[in-house]
Parts: sequence; structure tokens; C-alpha cells
Amino acid sequence: MSESTLRAHRSEEAENIGRNPTANATMGDVIATRYHRRDLLKGVLAVSAISATMGPLALATARQARAATPSFAFTEVPVGNDGMHHVAPGYDADILIRWGDPVVAGAPEFDPMAQTAEKQRQQFGYNNDFIGYVPIDGSAEHGLLVVNHEYTIEELMFPGAAAKITKEDKFGYLTPELAAIEMAAHGGTVLEIRKVDGKWQVVKDSPLNRRITVDTDMVISGPAAGSERMKTSADPTGTKVKGMLNNCAGGITPWGTWLTAEENFHGYFLGALPDDAPELTAFKRYGVGAGEYGWGKFDARFDVSKEPNEANRFGWMVEIDPADPASVPVKRTGLGRFKHEGASTVINKDGRVVVYTGDDERFDYVYKFVSNGTYDPAAGKANGNLLDDGTLYAARYNADGSMDWLPLVHGQDPLVASNGFHNQADVLINARLAADLAGATKMDRPEDVEVDPKTSKVYVMLTNNTRRKADQVDAANPRAENAFGHIIEMTPPDGDHAATKAAWDMLVKCGDPAVAEVGATFGAGTTKDGWFGMPDNCAVDHQGRLWIATDGNSPKATGRKDGVWAIETAGEARGTSKHFFSVPVGAELCGPCFTPDDLALFVAVQHPGEEDAEGNPGTFENPSTRWPDFSDAMPVRPAVVVIMKQGGGVIGS
Repeated sequence: MSESTLRAHRSEEAENIGRNPTANATMGDVIATRYHRRDLLKGVLAVSAISATMGPLALATARQARAATPSFAFTEVPVGNDGMHHVAPGYDADILIRWGDPVVAGAPEFDPMAQTAEKQRQQFGYNNDFIGYVPIDGSAEHGLLVVNHEYTIEELMFPGAAAKITKEDKFGYLTPELAAIEMAAHGGTVLEIRKVDGKWQVVKDSPLNRRITVDTDMVISGPAAGSERMKTSADPTGTKVKGMLNNCAGGITPWGTWLTAEENFHGYFLGALPDDAPELTAFKRYGVGAGEYGWGKFDARFDVSKEPNEANRFGWMVEIDPADPASVPVKRTGLGRFKHEGASTVINKDGRVVVYTGDDERFDYVYKFVSNGTYDPAAGKANGNLLDDGTLYAARYNADGSMDWLPLVHGQDPLVASNGFHNQADVLINARLAADLAGATKMDRPEDVEVDPKTSKVYVMLTNNTRRKADQVDAANPRAENAFGHIIEMTPPDGDHAATKAAWDMLVKCGDPAVAEVGATFGAGTTKDGWFGMPDNCAVDHQGRLWIATDGNSPKATGRKDGVWAIETAGEARGTSKHFFSVPVGAELCGPCFTPDDLALFVAVQHPGEEDAEGNPGTFENPSTRWPDFSDAMPVRPAVVVIMKQGGGVIGS
């Protein structure tokens, strides 16, 4: 790795710095016990792999899978490693908005050589991730698009920054103004968008357009609000906080608000705690103090030696009302504090609200929240208060295909004072530690978790876990390092998402199925372009079909770029995947989001140009691509892309 990329944003090590030291069972242990795939190690891959991950129906029909009528009627786009984006034939993929484009009324045009924090607060932020669509008056052609801005990459953003980052001083480029620009480029954006003459566009100067940043005023609600551990010198009440950090995935609630997930918050804090500090154990578990950003040099709230409680105010799920620009975002502490990924919200059959989410780190957990109260359609946005009162659960996957949702409730052994939990606020602030003691299953980077409303099945994206050692591998988990990830399918009993029991199965194990040692198990109809690695985000369209977005495919890792794949989840073709869209080299595909009529698919292209096809890092002056402008006057720019079928029609049909 060159000195210009010492910061290593979004690298496997940088974003997975926390540690899970418990002896809880890993997902590999559970899969091993459940499937007994010792034959895989003896070379009997074809039949055993399919039966282990696809079930008896798929095994019985594997020979017919190639001839089965697929749900996805599009021609695959070939994999590749160039600096362009590509979409399946017969579709258009247009740029909707890019980093630096004006958002609020009066915002200046983007000038990469004259950036300021004041300008950036009015312009589209960096590294767009989650995308959500909220209809205006029920319209599928006029709505609000909400977008997360996860993090910044200084080497690609600022002229000359790469040359000033050295092994001795990774913040050598940083000034107070550049730090302020970075803070302004984080957060989120609300955009009014409309379909005009068959093309989607941002409504310029709309009063609904809004930027949310690290400095936006927010309130803290739920059981942790007012806790002594949430109080700082700037907020002695423990109920107010400025901004949100590293917002990755999220979700749209049934009442039309935006849940945005704070993920890798740990890296924004510098400094160290003394050995007797009360927060020391928790900070180690979360990796707080990693210092991926140097903001703490200029702002004391990001220096834990000066404000040890500030980090406790991040890592939450934030609820925002996109239809009201004057509304104050709310950090809903009832959903727990960890490196949140995803927020799939459903109204259960008994009226309670259930939110599924993952904790994106190796050996961490899958969670769900179940409200105590029930949804009231007449209450509108006030239904958000249901997220303050309920039970947070962590998942334990059993070897027989069943699973248990373990309640994280103060006073229920082992979550008692003798183990450091003096109230429910402690349980939620230290949700990871609570799940450790409860005995949840250690997973391989749980990212997005999405519900199929047609079947009630729940899909968990497990991106990878290259830290799994050989002594953790057994007959059912043939990969000593799970480099490519897998997808789990959970089935609540009778569609009851509030139940504390459920069933689970494997949809696919990812990677190249042509390489026996990889142990990948896609459906038999999957082509050389159709398989993928590193599932990250996903979306279920309104037809009930599953679409996968990936993070980590590269020429070195898989011989292909990241993108969107459509995957069959039922019937003869279960597990069969098709390649629909690819991003420019060096980029990640995030936030797939469909309009209610499925005539448009929005996707977020994040960190394009970060490296070239040989793995060499890009810089502001020399990116691996100049997507999407392809102008020497413009740096590479993250952007939101809208995909539609030429001539109209449902995406993928």
C-alpha cells in the first residue's frame, strides 16, 4: 500500500477495527454442525454444495434449472474492469446528481479548486450510500429522494492532499477548513425529484431540498436519552447532539420517515482513555479512538481524552422526516448502538413495528427491534415514537435450522449490574457487549437485512470474514477465510416477525463456482458473468424479487467490478444470479432503490476511481477514471444513477 492511501478508508482493516473476544459460536460453527459437509473436503463438491445451501427442492431440480423460466427477463451485462458504468442492454443509466452539485436554493456550482465548508453545506455530499424514495401524494413519478453520505476520501477530494499524507503524519494534508469541508460532506441529502418527459431530474431550488451534516442539531430519544454516559460539556442533559456520522444503509418507515444508520463511527475519534476510565472496555469493543479522521485536532468533541462521552452519542439509528425541512432528526436509542447497517421496517401481523438491522463487523451480530405499542395509521409521523419503547433482540442461529431471538433486557440474566449493566441505557449503549453475554451467533460481517413483504422471508447479506482461522473451519465451512461472503434466508413462523423463534437456511455462498476450492453454491443456471462476491446491500422490488449490490469485487479479488445482480429465491432456479449493472473501476455499488411502480431503479456509485484495475491507488490529480464527467477539469465524483428500461417497463421484466 502506498503512502497516499495510508488512511485506507473502507479497507477491510480500517472499518473492522473492533474485536469480539467472546467464545460465542461463529456462523461457520453453526453451518458446520448443521450441514456436515465433510465430503466437500474430499472433492465431492457439486452435489453436496448444492444440497447444503439450496435445499432438497433445488437439488432435485438442478438439472432443469437452466431451462426454467426465470423471473428476470434481461440480457446479462458482461463483467469487466474499465472506468465506465454498464447496464444490461435495453436500459439507460443516467446520472441524477453528483458530489458538489447544488442542493438548496442559491447553492453555488461545484468548483473543485475552490471548495469551502459553506459551499459544501449547500451541495450534494460525498460517497452517497443508502437511497430511499418517499412518494409525494402517492406518486411514483414525483417524490423525495433521501441519500446518505457515508465518508470522505481526501486523496480524491482535495488537490495536493495525497502528496501530504505520509507514514509519519497521515493528517499532513489537514487544515481547519479542510476538516470543516469533510464534516459538511458527511450526513445526508433530501431532494425533491420528478419525472419530466420520461427522465428523472432534481427539482432545482425546491424548498424541500435539504442537507444534513455533522453539525445539524439532533435530539436523543429512547431509553439512553439523559443517561450520565450521554452527557458532555456541551450537552449536560444528554438529550441533544450535533450531527450524524458514517451513515451507511437505512430504510424508509411505513409512516414515511427515513431511518439512517450510523455505521463506522469509531474512526472519527482521536485520543486515548486512561486505564481506569469507565468507558475503556466498551471503547475497545467498538474500536473507538482509531483516528481515521483528524477532526479531533481542531474540535474537542472528537478527542476522547477531552470528551470521553461524545462517542457514546454516535452509532445509533437516526429518524428524519424528509417532508419537513424544519424537523429535527431524532437518534432512536431503543434500536441499540453498534455499527448499524440497514433498517428494514415492517408492520407485524399484530400491529407492532419490527426493525431488522445488522452490525457490520466480522464476528458481530444480526439484530431486530420489536415495539411494545402498535402502529396507528391515523397517527402519521408520530408512529416514530414506537421506536423508543420495545425490545432489542440479537440472533442465535442453531445447528438444526432453527434460530432464537435473544432479548437484550436489563435485569434479565446476564444483563445485570454485576456484569456492568445498571439500567437499560447501559444495555443499549453497549449493545455489542450485551449480545456477547446473551450468546448471539458471531456472523461474517452482517450488512443489509431486508424483508420480502410478499413471503415474509428475511434476507441477510454477510459480506465476508477473512479473519476466520483454519482452526475455526470444519467440514461444513470449507473456507478458512470467507473472502466472498454468503446470504442467509430467515423465515419467521407464520409470518410473525415479532416471534422469538424462526427458521433459517442458506440462499447462496458467494464466489466463483468454477473454482472447487472456493465452495461457492449458486444455482445451476448462473453464468460466468452471473456470480458475485461480497454481498452488501440488497433490495426487494415490488414484484417480490431480490436484487443484490456488492462491495469488494475487484480485478484482484474476483476479476470483476462491483454492481447489481438479480437473484432467484424460489422454485427451480433458486440461487441463480444474473448480472444487471456494473460500476466504474474502484467503485462500490450502494443503496439500490425502486420507485413504487418498479419503472426506475436508483443506485449509488461510491468511491469511483479509488484504485485502478491493477490495484494502484487513485488521487485527485490522477484518478483511475474521471467518471462521471470525464473532464480534465473535474475530479472523479461519487454520484446517484437512475436506471430505466428504454421505452418504459418494469425493471428486470
